[in-house]
Amino acid sequence: MSDSAEYTPPKVWTYTQPSGGSFANINRPIAGPTHEKVLPVGQHPLQLYSLGTPNGVKVTIMLEELLALGHTGAEYDAWLIRIGEGDQFGSGFVDVNPNSKIPALVDRSGAKPVRVFESGSILVYLAEKFNAFLPKDIPARTETLNWLFWQMGSAPYLGGGFGHFYAYAPTKNEYAINRFAMEVKRQLDVLDRRLAESEYLAGSEFTIADIATFPWYGGLAKGWQYGAAEFLSVQDYKNVQRWAETIWARPTVKRGRMVNRTSGDPSEQLRERHDASDFETKTQDKLTESNL
Repeated sequence: MSDSAEYTPPKVWTYTQPSGGSFANINRPIAGPTHEKVLPVGQHPLQLYSLGTPNGVKVTIMLEELLALGHTGAEYDAWLIRIGEGDQFGSGFVDVNPNSKIPALVDRSGAKPVRVFESGSILVYLAEKFNAFLPKDIPARTETLNWLFWQMGSAPYLGGGFGHFYAYAPTKNEYAINRFAMEVKRQLDVLDRRLAESEYLAGSEFTIADIATFPWYGGLAKGWQYGAAEFLSVQDYKNVQRWAETIWARPTVKRGRMVNRTSGDPSEQLRERHDASDFETKTQDKLTESNL
């Protein structure tokens, strides 16, 4: 195994030019806004600024689940943040999330708006606000948080590691792809062993641990991520496959995956969501198109 050219790191790294590959135009070694842009505000208590990536889908699934339980306070506006165009570096977005990553949430239901950023933090915030999908019993709550934080710590190896070098990097680096493929398969094995003994990640109940993990590893199991299902032999992880199919059968998950989505089948994209009826309109559009 060898690279086409040996790289010798300089004594002090400096940013001289974009590294190439997908998203190179939005990568930079400093934080803060690049331009002034006020975020829009809709009519609902919760304002979500996001994109239909796995991290964004976590939150829209959670919100759709809460609404299905009858929590009307979970009504939300989902505004599209086009990360390829640098929307996350607008001044308004940076005020909500100084890290300039989606998703970001503002809760305007109280006297003072509350900003919430990082997808795991948003899930915990919503679970505690609405008393749902996070058990109160200390052992069960701890097990849920164990798997939630496992996902938060593991997903960068899948997305920023394997996904980047396998699908997005300007060149295919054998060492990097093999290194991260090995780690992703180890993570799939961790999940498969857990799901061999448990219906859901934290036990017998569907929790925020499943909501956080499905868009990443469930998506991988279903062949949605990076075109890598065959490469990673995802069909071999039978318990992960069973779990992914169980979760995908939930109408709330299907709705959540549509929101802020800008790729794939247009009939499965709801680029912005401002009312529950937006899904009905999208479904009607799909039926109309099929009859043309």
